Amino acid sequence: MPDCGFFLQLAIPTPLRRSFDYLPVDADTAGLMPGMRLRVPFGRTSQVGMLLGWRQTTDAARPREVGECLDPLPLLPTGIMALLQWASDYYAHPIGEVIFSALPSLLRQGEPAERRGMEHWRMTCCGAMQVPGQLTRAPRQAALLRLLTEHPEGLSASAINDLQDNWRPAMHKLAEKEWVLREQRPALLLPESGISDETPALNAEQQSALASLTTGLGHFGVSLLDGVTGSGKTEVYLRLIAQVLARGEQALVLVPEIGLTPQLLDRFRCRFPVPMAVLHSGLSDRERLDAWLAARDGDAAIVIGTRSAVFTPLARPGVIILDEEHDASFKQQDGFRYSARDVAVKRAQLENIPVLLGSATPSLETLHNARQGRYAHLLLSERAGNARHPELAVLDVRKQPMNSGLSLALVNAMRRHLDADGQVLLFLNRRGYAPTLLCHDCGWVAKCRRCDAHMTLFAGQKRLRCHHCGSERPADPACPECRGTELRPVGAGTERLEEALQSLFPDTGMVRIDRDTTRRKGAMQALLDSVHAGHVRILVGTQMLAKGHHFPEVTLVGMVDVDQGLFSADFRATERMAQLITQVAGRAGRAERPGQVLIQTHHPDHPLLQLLLREGYAAFACAALEERQQANLPPFSYLALLRAEAVDGELPLRFLRQARELAEALQVHGVQLLGPIPAPMERRAGRVRAQLLLQANRRADLHRLLGPWLQKLETDKLGRKVRWSIDVDPQEMF
Repeated sequence: MPDCGFFLQLAIPTPLRRSFDYLPVDADTAGLMPGMRLRVPFGRTSQVGMLLGWRQTTDAARPREVGECLDPLPLLPTGIMALLQWASDYYAHPIGEVIFSALPSLLRQGEPAERRGMEHWRMTCCGAMQVPGQLTRAPRQAALLRLLTEHPEGLSASAINDLQDNWRPAMHKLAEKEWVLREQRPALLLPESGISDETPALNAEQQSALASLTTGLGHFGVSLLDGVTGSGKTEVYLRLIAQVLARGEQALVLVPEIGLTPQLLDRFRCRFPVPMAVLHSGLSDRERLDAWLAARDGDAAIVIGTRSAVFTPLARPGVIILDEEHDASFKQQDGFRYSARDVAVKRAQLENIPVLLGSATPSLETLHNARQGRYAHLLLSERAGNARHPELAVLDVRKQPMNSGLSLALVNAMRRHLDADGQVLLFLNRRGYAPTLLCHDCGWVAKCRRCDAHMTLFAGQKRLRCHHCGSERPADPACPECRGTELRPVGAGTERLEEALQSLFPDTGMVRIDRDTTRRKGAMQALLDSVHAGHVRILVGTQMLAKGHHFPEVTLVGMVDVDQGLFSADFRATERMAQLITQVAGRAGRAERPGQVLIQTHHPDHPLLQLLLREGYAAFACAALEERQQANLPPFSYLALLRAEAVDGELPLRFLRQARELAEALQVHGVQLLGPIPAPMERRAGRVRAQLLLQANRRADLHRLLGPWLQKLETDKLGRKVRWSIDVDPQEMF
């Protein structure tokens, strides 16, 4: 080994839980700093690595020299590097994968950290003089001219993608005629032309919450803004952000899903005369990189994003806000399994800034922290303005005739509200036409060939699809068992519900909002615009409609089926059911008109359901926390789940039994090992799955075991024959 004073310690995106040591090219390394990317030889190829620091000695037999340095300055500041190291340790995930998952895709590939802006098209003066109707032989060019005439300020390429397909050839023809011009503009969202100075008056509870939050600026603290639906939480966010901007600092706002981003952006752009950046998976790689760099450089005063935006560096961090903090979407469910909510709290602590968690239905973990005094608990118990709480009632559908999941009582209520010029929202958290296809002659059921699950029927496409592995096939024309043709859909999904409603209300405009109708970029916003314009009177959808949407004309919400959340092997199921019911119910009666919520169920006397309807979510959460404490479940204990899967059905359990023996040999007290057992859905995507649960009363005990245990599992021969992963603080138990 060559004589060297120190070695460079690099994180490489590999599944190995370690860093890698390299030799500097020469003794002059004064320009190298942690947070810089280096291209290094790795195996038979080269790889982009992130410099973590230096060390005096190395375990490597023959350390190799680094290649070129890709950054003149650190790409990530020390605070974010410390956060990523903490996340790697806490979630027991390889440091290289943690760091590189926090970077935009182009930076992971070694592209320079340069902002190029967004492609933007606008009409020229010559183009403005043209008449689109004269382009009879070029309809695509005519359509683009009309589009740009409607938007004299121009449109970004991504916005045109939302509105027209295959538009580039026609646009280039227009550019050759000098009727349109292509520009590169900064990847920042600029404020609306008419910034509104009018702000709604705050009620007493909002004023008190804002005063508490304002005094917390400049130092670390966690606050829970616990406000009923329609109580004006967003207005509190806006007022707090105004205070942060006045201090010359930046605000990071996290939302659970892309669907909430456009409407939130609209409110922010009408309110603040500052540039903003948006970060979510719907952006192109270049758009995401430019927005990320704008946030890091401090040019974006407000950054709005989904889960992964929690790692976005800020030049002048001032506050972090999580809207709908209870939402399961904040927990990554594969790969690096982190909770954006918990990472945000740690980041705020490291950067000495406040973090605000907002929800109408706070998670039990967050409520427990508030009860223990770790978080400030700010209550908004009344709806803003003159809006009243909706009236909730249960519809007992036992022995009642049903039409595709709709009871006569619910249909009659819909007629009353529609006749009164209200809008109706029907919620069913099950997409497709029917969850099961059954042979009436012999009882055969269409099952997934790769999972222990039924195939969902999509009647419009005449296909069967598995919602667990994504496999699909044409719907069977006849039963493969008996060749009978009496194949019947069993149960109802949103597609079947929409079909039944079109028959019952043929002259009433309606939309279906689920993952299938919103796949195309911009489709979600287009559907919401039709709702707000009043053309649509009936909305049918899944939980995509439950989060944060404001439908002032909706006076009736019907929940078609909540029974699947009442009885489940997952201890979190009732909590999620209560959150979903409360959130969906909150879409009714948000303006001057009173709202009604009708919940169809075969179990109207279920105690937790009755408690929720009678006394509200706070009383339910109190009872649920008592149940958790008696059962010693989170937040009163701490969990980690070791999962294993393989094509060979015997290997996962064999590996987990061996893993249990290795854990027991380490003799870490305070950790209980439960299992291994087959996963609740044992076969998924053609692989057999099993799991081993770890439970501890003290978080420190659990983490004292995880480090050395996972190092042993990495070198285990049997572990190389299965695909295994560790999930700390798991939110899904299957």
